Amino acid sequence: MHTAYLSIGSNIGEKRKNLDDAIALLDRINKIDVVEVSSFYKTQPQNYTDQEWFVNAALKIKTQLKPEKLLLTIKSLEKELDKKGKSFRFGPRIIDLDIIYYDDLILKTDLLEIPHPRMHERCFVLIPICDIGAHEIHPILNSRSDELLKKIEKQETQKVIYLN
Repeated sequence: MHTAYLSIGSNIGEKRKNLDDAIALLDRINKIDVVEVSSFYKTQPQNYTDQEWFVNAALKIKTQLKPEKLLLTIKSLEKELDKKGKSFRFGPRIIDLDIIYYDDLILKTDLLEIPHPRMHERCFVLIPICDIGAHEIHPILNSRSDELLKKIEKQETQKVIYLN
């Protein structure tokens, strides 16, 4: 079994329910077990800011799926929950799932990059990850997740509000 950390977010409709539904569906998929869920956070959008705030969380999963198959599986789940999909990059979405870590793997293909290439710049990813994997080591930066968060917390102006 492999251990992976996923980031999950929503900013359309009943955001918290969207996350709960996605987590439940993910946990029902053969060869994936959701073993831990972070707290939920209301977060300000980045890149394209003229949209509703997100609700974000992180998941720790155990899986038998290889990274590429895991990516296809979570993208299929996104399409199942959000038939229209996001209309443009960084735009509003019912559900968004990203692979942040997969064991201590370093992978870069046309479709997938692990660890996630911008995770260390994003409080909305690192804060939930630190709830459930603060001591996970970023295999490229050779720093723990909580250390990465400390580096950006002071300079990060994005608001992240604890929800539960």
